[in-house]
Amino acid sequence: MGVETPGSQSSLHRANLERVVRAVRMAGSLTQAEIARTTGLSAATVSNIVRELKDGGTVEVTPTSAGGRRARSVSLSGDAGVVVGVDFGHTHLRVAIGNLAHRVLAEDAEPLDVDASAAQGLDRAERLVRRLIEEAGIDPAKIVGVGLGVPGPIDVESGTLGSTSILPGWAGTNPRDDLAARLGVPVHVDNDANLGALGELVWGAGRGAADLAYIKVASGVGAGLVINGQIYRGPGGTAGEIGHITLDESGPVCRCGNRGCLETFTAARYVLPLLHSAHGTDLTVARMVQLAQDGDPGCRRVIGDVGRHIGSGVANLCNLLNPRRIVLGGDLAESGELVLGPIRESVSRYAIPSAARQLEVVPGALGGRAEVLGALALVLSEMGDSSLLDQLPPTVAPALA
Repeated sequence: MGVETPGSQSSLHRANLERVVRAVRMAGSLTQAEIARTTGLSAATVSNIVRELKDGGTVEVTPTSAGGRRARSVSLSGDAGVVVGVDFGHTHLRVAIGNLAHRVLAEDAEPLDVDASAAQGLDRAERLVRRLIEEAGIDPAKIVGVGLGVPGPIDVESGTLGSTSILPGWAGTNPRDDLAARLGVPVHVDNDANLGALGELVWGAGRGAADLAYIKVASGVGAGLVINGQIYRGPGGTAGEIGHITLDESGPVCRCGNRGCLETFTAARYVLPLLHSAHGTDLTVARMVQLAQDGDPGCRRVIGDVGRHIGSGVANLCNLLNPRRIVLGGDLAESGELVLGPIRESVSRYAIPSAARQLEVVPGALGGRAEVLGALALVLSEMGDSSLLDQLPPTVAPALA
């Protein structure tokens, strides 16, 4: 094989191939005109590259329409590889299997004991992954990577999970390396809010927005931040901890040790006890939302108050980052305008007017699947394109030889 030199025709051709493959990989499917707009390549160059990739079996081309005109949709071949998503929540384990064309091939979920150790949880995940792969008739050798979601802060360099009250038996563990050793494939790990943002960005309510924040309100409160189409994690992996914005210095003590954090006014464990006298101690957020939709005044009041507090935190995000869209995830999003209206009211009151005017506040489209689909998207965003291009036969792409 010849050596490519920077600036040579072969290295330029290789770079253009990688740009096209990456654009298609991240979007799932694009028309050739969309590929040209995304990559900045000419229509003629895109047409030639798509022909090479199709002849080499890397992409599939199918007829479609765009703007009322006939077009060709380009997606990665269904045989090019398989990705796995694993999402650990407060009480659940969810696994999804997908291909590089963004098609979900298998998916299942199981209840999870919150007191289970990391080893027990990863045992369950390994068994569920292997079962779904077998039932779907997938060759394990086709797996190119696994995305893993956990509800807690992740050290971006070591992969170690920080302190978490949601899965207390996991603090200080390295679920990335542990699961990689079990499955024998690369594992990419991130927190649940970031994965929710990725899931909604690729498959759901965040599509088409280059700058957004995904707000998840559950046992805790977190935000996944997307800036210029990429997840922003910060150097320590803790960007987006919106739950620890201080709203009241004399407020309740938060698990972080401070007083009056946003989380103490919005998270389930602080909010639901307000309604225990009326609805019992087994009340859940989903049940509270249902009661509110049925007209219960106490539940409607609590949800409205939560929305106003979330809006205060969102206003801070607007003033700092000026996102185009806020996507609300978790069970609370199912309450629709009961929570979204108060969020918008607070944003309008506390955010810089120019930032507030440009902001959309919308419910998530994926519900409880946002994080596991985000885990699939994490693999798609982190994997390289070289292995896909190396599958091209020399007769198809001689410039790569």
